[in-house]
Amino acid sequence: MELGNVTRVSEFLLLGLSEEPALQPLIFRLFLSMYLITLLGNLLIILAVTSDSHLHTPMYFFLSNLSLVDICFTSTTVPKILWNIQTQSRVITYEGCITQIHFFLLFAGLDNFLLTVMAYDRFVAICHPLHYMVIMNPRLCGLLVLVSWIISALHSLLESIMVLRLSFCPDLEIPHFFCELNQMVQLACSDTFLNNMVMYFGAVLLGGGPFVCILYSYSKIVSSICRMPSAQRKYKAFSTCVSHLSVVSFFYGTGVGVYLSSAVTQSSHSSATASVMYTVVTPMLNPFIYSLRNKDIKRALKRFFGMVAIKGPIVLGLKKCT
Repeated sequence: MELGNVTRVSEFLLLGLSEEPALQPLIFRLFLSMYLITLLGNLLIILAVTSDSHLHTPMYFFLSNLSLVDICFTSTTVPKILWNIQTQSRVITYEGCITQIHFFLLFAGLDNFLLTVMAYDRFVAICHPLHYMVIMNPRLCGLLVLVSWIISALHSLLESIMVLRLSFCPDLEIPHFFCELNQMVQLACSDTFLNNMVMYFGAVLLGGGPFVCILYSYSKIVSSICRMPSAQRKYKAFSTCVSHLSVVSFFYGTGVGVYLSSAVTQSSHSSATASVMYTVVTPMLNPFIYSLRNKDIKRALKRFFGMVAIKGPIVLGLKKCT
């Protein structure tokens, strides 16, 4: 590769999901509606957990953290594509691209680790119910979340630094709606062997490792449920895992789907379209999955909105009196 072909990068072009101008308003409305639903749904989960003392348990503590991470995860990509469509611009600065990669990997890793921690929580609750509150004490819960943040932050920082060492050719078009790490590495003119090794090892250790832990936890859970004498106890134990299993299936299923679609079709636009599932759709569906079958969440939300409805007229009455 000649040195003359290498340029100092100042910006990239995000090609998005489609280059058809007629489809841009539809894509804008679709992403905006999904983003608002994601924000509203996850904020309601956080409000329900924080406002109801009955939900101050390890399971709901992890759920509220997952909702916060889902909001941040979606916010790393969707606002930028909405801005680009609205301004009819595809430009993202070099610094903005690196920043987006860093936070995308950070919150994707946190999602992964929190789902693993939640699987461990269900394992302790079902396999060791008598020692649940002793094992899952506030200190351990806080430590698990803190370790998840530290590992995810170190991984995303390492990947970002590895991208900073790359030199890029004049062709700076990214066939995606956000700065995806693999697409960035493919645009580089310099040697990317070390970047690819770090990427693959990161995917295996930080992606495959937690998934194996989830499978192990549920193998123990299923074994414990099968030994329960009462059908009612079996149903109650299994029902506490349904929501988490659904979220895990969506998260890992869509991630594997993106990998398979890019491997089979070799189309970057197909991969970008498939990426919408785990970057936007999954965080949007999580609140619905956890609240539709969860009576505690529904009860907490009704109580919260009931308190707001009562306080509203009281405040208005006080203002009139003054």
